[in-house]
Amino acid sequence: MSDKIHDFIAIGLGPFNLGLACLTDPVESLDGLFLERESAFDWHPGLLLEDASLQTPFLADLVTLADPTSRFSFLNYLKAEGRLYHFYIREHFFVLRREYNRYCQWVTGQLDTLRFERSVERIDYDDEAGCYTVTARHTRSGEPHRYRCRKLVLGTGTEPMIPACCENARERLVHSADYLDHKAALQAKHSITLVGSGQSAAEIYLDLLEEQRQHGYSIDWVTRSPRFFPLEYGKLTLEMTSPDYIDYFHALPETTRDRLTSEQKGLYKGIDLDLINAIYDRLYARSLEGPVNTQLVTCAALESCRFDPAHRRFALGFVHTEQATRFDHVTEGLILATGYAPRDPAFLAPIEQRIERDDAGRYAVGRHYSVDANAEIFVQNAELHTHGLVAPDLGMACYRNACIIRELAGREVYPIERGFTFQDFGAPQSERFTPRLESQRVSA
Repeated sequence: MSDKIHDFIAIGLGPFNLGLACLTDPVESLDGLFLERESAFDWHPGLLLEDASLQTPFLADLVTLADPTSRFSFLNYLKAEGRLYHFYIREHFFVLRREYNRYCQWVTGQLDTLRFERSVERIDYDDEAGCYTVTARHTRSGEPHRYRCRKLVLGTGTEPMIPACCENARERLVHSADYLDHKAALQAKHSITLVGSGQSAAEIYLDLLEEQRQHGYSIDWVTRSPRFFPLEYGKLTLEMTSPDYIDYFHALPETTRDRLTSEQKGLYKGIDLDLINAIYDRLYARSLEGPVNTQLVTCAALESCRFDPAHRRFALGFVHTEQATRFDHVTEGLILATGYAPRDPAFLAPIEQRIERDDAGRYAVGRHYSVDANAEIFVQNAELHTHGLVAPDLGMACYRNACIIRELAGREVYPIERGFTFQDFGAPQSERFTPRLESQRVSA
């Protein structure tokens, strides 16, 4: 182990920590390393469908909203690859996910602070030296590596969420995150059922629908949501992806935040409206030839799941949430588009006492993304419950990284925008509105 103590070590290399690597690269006063267990950057490879695009504009790249002059911008990538005019003529703000993945891979080739094939096994705190020791192992050679640092940034991402009733069939079903790896095997079956909603589910459904006649399977799409709801994309709604709204949301009581997180799913988990319309148009065109071998079911919550190895099919049990009736369904292929949950890495166990948590055992994330009393441990995309719908939003990644870099460097390296929304999220503070006396206030 080297005696060198880095200013920080970031663990995990998804888009959020990769953006942090880009933005810290020109900051000479900061010395950091980025550890990633995979051998290369590859963002959700199981969902890189040909026409799938991001739900945020191209300006929400790794760096632009913090530093428009950065050499790591998406536009600079296009210029370097000779694709800038192609993108210009396309006149589409939303980047294909495959191209975004290639852009990120292009960026990784220009950074010398990245260490791939490093699987972190544990983190300890050295009281005498006042630093953290990160123990990792090379995933191919098994060689141990130890690094020391003053601060940590956890970008360990999320993992596929499997409903408890499906745990017994985990090895047989397919989560949407792995769809492309299993697509051919699924299409060889007589029936496929997709459970869940959201953008990934809609993309998978349309992809299977497009090739249904070629393979002859039935395809059913079931969701517990009351409708296949679109992502709300009004401009005043988009103002909620702002530092102003984070300030407001973070200051709310925990119970209020949890309620809002549930109520606001349509603001960050909805389906692109053009995609919903494309699905309907495809179903309409196909219906001219006769009934389409598909069924879409809403308000249906999955209650049970059992795989029958003798007949190689799943027996599913649902409850209709509005009619309070139950029904069963049999299918050979099962895809769960049930989302993701934050990882709680085992390597944090030795420093657990330094991490602050709320009553539900979640990270108690401070306003500027630290999860400890000394502002030494920071998180990326693990703060939905404290910062609201902006947590997974690529468009707010630069803002979060600018805040983290300010904490790491002890100064504001990248100007952090404030107060640019036209609306007030809390009770108005101006001469136009008169606050009530304390005794007149209502409970939230």
